[in-house]
Amino acid sequence: MRALVSKAVGGPETLEMVALPDPVAGPGQVVVAVKACAINFPDVLIIEDKYQFKPQRPFAPGGEIAGTIASIGEGVTGWAVGDRVIAMLGHGGLCEKVIADPAKLYRLPEGRSFAEGASLILTYGTTIHALLDRGHIKAGQTLLVLGAAGGVGLAAIELGKAFGAKVVAAVSSEEKAAAAKSAGADETLIYARAPFDKDQSKALAEQFKAAVGRDGAHVIYDPVGGDYAEPALRSIAWEGKYLVVGFPAGIPKLPLNLTLLKSCDVCGVFWGAFAARDPKANQAHIETLFDLWEAGKIAPRVTETFAFEDGGKAIAKMAARGAIGKLVVEVG
Repeated sequence: MRALVSKAVGGPETLEMVALPDPVAGPGQVVVAVKACAINFPDVLIIEDKYQFKPQRPFAPGGEIAGTIASIGEGVTGWAVGDRVIAMLGHGGLCEKVIADPAKLYRLPEGRSFAEGASLILTYGTTIHALLDRGHIKAGQTLLVLGAAGGVGLAAIELGKAFGAKVVAAVSSEEKAAAAKSAGADETLIYARAPFDKDQSKALAEQFKAAVGRDGAHVIYDPVGGDYAEPALRSIAWEGKYLVVGFPAGIPKLPLNLTLLKSCDVCGVFWGAFAARDPKANQAHIETLFDLWEAGKIAPRVTETFAFEDGGKAIAKMAARGAIGKLVVEVG
């Protein structure tokens, strides 16, 4: 089989297409023939050795896939060869075949494409955990979403609306504002590109405050970080929740006096660890996502697909923060 692998620390240009032996399903395992692999920001970090986990090289990036079951190992029940599935891997998705844990498989509904299936679990799973378990979002509250045109950003807009919130989407361009509006955002604002000096940071804080209204944002969903974090925090409501999701713009340092003045919480969101520690709660969230998908309240937005040979280009576009919605590599 073919695989797009990282042999050395570096950017997407270091990835190499290689031939590897087909994997064999051991006891309690299945082999999935990969049809589509979604690209996420962790794929940028993992090949640069900047992610929480550092797999032994060579390895293929790609944490979420969709495909069909090619073979089944001893002791596996409830699945059959040919079943259409979504699988969460952590890494390894940019291969024509992968070994998967049946406990981390989900059935891909009929009528849904492999590209859509590969784009559902990570972004929406992260976001439903963030909004419900960490943000305790309630109907009628105001949700401010930074980086709102990315995969997790659009998921936050849709889920925020599904849970009855007013959603303010913050983005970096008119094109991204249009994408946020199409996903259901009530308001949009366009911010400048960082870095910011002190006056620019203050101006951005005022921009956030004007957008969320006098009471502030009850929940702030931040998958961006960097110089955007402090201005956003300054717009938070009394006893609001600031959700720390990611740092493509850099790891920020927040003045903790702001948390005292607003009596607010800064909450970390580590969905992978949550799913491992409380699989039953995570499974309940995933079931809710499938219900919302069937009801048309959420829908993964696959905005661009790439040939398998161009998987590195997809990761490069993610690294440049140019993606709107989900980028998917068509493997099979």
